[in-house]
Amino acid sequence: MDLNDLSVIIPVGGEAKRLKPLTAEVSKAVVRIFNRPVVEFALAQLALQGVKNFIFGAKGYINYKSLFDDFREGIGFSAEYGISPRVHIKYQPHVDDVGSADSMRINMDYYNLNGPVMVVQGDNLFTLDLQDLINFHEERNGVLTVALTYVDDVEGYGIADLSDQYQIRRFVEKPKKEEAPSKLANTGIYLFSPKIRDVLSHPKIEKMVKENRRLDFGVDLIPFLVQEGYAVYGYTLKGEWHDMGTPRSYLQTALDVLNSERPSFYFGEPVPGLERVWIQGESLDSVRRREEIVRKVKEGRVKLEGSVLIGRHCRIGDGTTIRDSCIDNFTVIGSDVTIERSTILDRSVIGDRAEVQDSIIGRHVLVKSSRLRPTWILGLSVVGDDVAIGEGCVISAAKIFPHGYVPDRLMITDETIG
Repeated sequence: MDLNDLSVIIPVGGEAKRLKPLTAEVSKAVVRIFNRPVVEFALAQLALQGVKNFIFGAKGYINYKSLFDDFREGIGFSAEYGISPRVHIKYQPHVDDVGSADSMRINMDYYNLNGPVMVVQGDNLFTLDLQDLINFHEERNGVLTVALTYVDDVEGYGIADLSDQYQIRRFVEKPKKEEAPSKLANTGIYLFSPKIRDVLSHPKIEKMVKENRRLDFGVDLIPFLVQEGYAVYGYTLKGEWHDMGTPRSYLQTALDVLNSERPSFYFGEPVPGLERVWIQGESLDSVRRREEIVRKVKEGRVKLEGSVLIGRHCRIGDGTTIRDSCIDNFTVIGSDVTIERSTILDRSVIGDRAEVQDSIIGRHVLVKSSRLRPTWILGLSVVGDDVAIGEGCVISAAKIFPHGYVPDRLMITDETIG
């Protein structure tokens, strides 16, 4: 397979309600993790292995605007990753699909795609040996190869039953535990042969779309292909795969990757002498900021414990402890702050003596806190973008939507604000 002939479609539809308030105003595909939009990791994985043609199957204004404003035609992305010739990024026309597989159908027709098509999801993190997947697919000459991974909890995924020849004999979407045919779960990574274009115009598919107003991969297309006798194969993913569709799974993904053996794809190289600490940035000012933080760590004025990722141009005050957490670009952290198992997104300010545990702080957030009135944010709280939180607040298991204001000394437990 010539990678120049391969098109990758990334369907991005819906409101991502489970991930709100992080997705209250932006597409789930550009929610930041590890100091980048999540979908950028999928793009980089494939582009660095030779893929040149990407299509965002964006449904709705928010999804389209978020993706286009971040990636445009792919010129800036190509320059950032040193990819030449550059990648080309296109977008679904202003035609609403009725599901992820319908998004593929629309884009194959609109862009006249007659070659092989790959589909990946915009809100998952994965590592993939693309050539190994292609070899597996071409050796079996099926219409579809589905990348699978082992999971413990089968109830939230599409589960495949494989023959000894790796052919999918049965595919069950979100089965009950006792009804699951295996523990091999659909990752949402698909490789289709060109013949899928003819399948998508099959009268039964057209009838399905007309009657159900839906054409999803897991619920509709894959079961249809299996039942109709098309050759569909399951490829067991050899790399990582992380689902981050909820705040809990987002934080679990952050912890899993931070503590994995080889997270260098996501972060770059660790700081020399600090085994599990990454501080990003290459400009002279970024280097100066990094040296300042490293100096404070070596002098015992700042503690970075476990695995810690810090973005560009950050400032950290004396007496602060950061443990197993991600700090995004342009963030200012005061003195005597404690941050554990959390993610602080870009351009936020965390005041003195604040404590953040097991929580996500959105972009451009101001957490006021002082020695006399420290603020605590705990228990899987999610603070949306552009929120201001007053001094002395205690926030636990709460969701605060963008642009909100929490007055001083307020206690919020298990509530949604905004």
